[in-house]
Amino acid sequence: MLSKFSNLTISAAALMAAIAVGGTAAAQDKTFELRLSHWVPPAHPLQKALKDWGASIEKASNGTIKSKVFPAQQLGKAIDHYDMARDGIADVTYINPGYQPGRFPIIAAGELPFLMSNAKGGSVALDTWYRKYAGEEMKDVKFCLAFAHDPGALHSKKKIETPDQVKGMKIRPAHATMASFVTLLGGTNAHGSAPEAREMLERGVADAITFPWGSVLLFKLDSAVKFHQDVPLYATTFAWVINKAKYNEMSDAQKKVIDNHCTPEWAAKVATPWADYEASGRDKLRTAQGHTVYKLTDAQVDQWKKASEPLAATWAEGAKKAGIDPAATLNALKEELKKQNAAY
Repeated sequence: MLSKFSNLTISAAALMAAIAVGGTAAAQDKTFELRLSHWVPPAHPLQKALKDWGASIEKASNGTIKSKVFPAQQLGKAIDHYDMARDGIADVTYINPGYQPGRFPIIAAGELPFLMSNAKGGSVALDTWYRKYAGEEMKDVKFCLAFAHDPGALHSKKKIETPDQVKGMKIRPAHATMASFVTLLGGTNAHGSAPEAREMLERGVADAITFPWGSVLLFKLDSAVKFHQDVPLYATTFAWVINKAKYNEMSDAQKKVIDNHCTPEWAAKVATPWADYEASGRDKLRTAQGHTVYKLTDAQVDQWKKASEPLAATWAEGAKKAGIDPAATLNALKEELKKQNAAY
């Protein structure tokens, strides 16, 4: 009996020692202070999304991966955020690939007009689809997740119902695909990031803007544009990317924590509050004094869709240069959107 008891005691002691060693290993992980950078105002839903993401990582890493969010271009301009992650100016950044035309041709498929009906399922579909290509297209960084804002519309100083009315106008496009659309319609592009948009409109540099609804109010564009075309014209693709060197410094356990926060499920968590926020902006503008939110007829929508058809061909050319089959790739995205009830 004593021998059996002793063996049990030794086994229990060995088990406790193993647990202790495991706990010590976790406790000995290097502590990281991640700089999470974005370029929208602190009141934007992405501020809270990044804070929540960072807090979840801190908890899952037993406090060894901490973070601080730097909003409103504090660490650099909006257009530079991909390179900021690459170069270590920030550790995690929020990027709009469309701010750099031609640099990210594959993910640009998500920018095509009349493709996506909502950002909730749309973000899950985009993230799931793009993971196959992200490692090559964004090879300078560690890709974390992709998402989209709720479909944006054309907001202008005068009512625009048909594509021919864009001719001669100056429009600030959301991204490269919308810029191509403006050119197709005979308009002139007035380029600038979202934080610069209000000044551009107020100074007359731009007559109209393609923008999501709630953000019109957040960026105070409602003082400059009074007419709002109520049609899901386009979406904008975004991503969170991570500095590779910082990620590679982490222990395997810490890398696992990061990987668990870079998933389609987290893409949905990021996109959902923002989607709800943008949708609420439509209702606010509809009831705002001096503002006109107007629907298009089916015939007018058909005109816009037909006018946008060359954009898919242009995207296909860029996709071919990137070494992918454009038809199969775009069809795969459309199928993912259908699965998530987010196809236009």
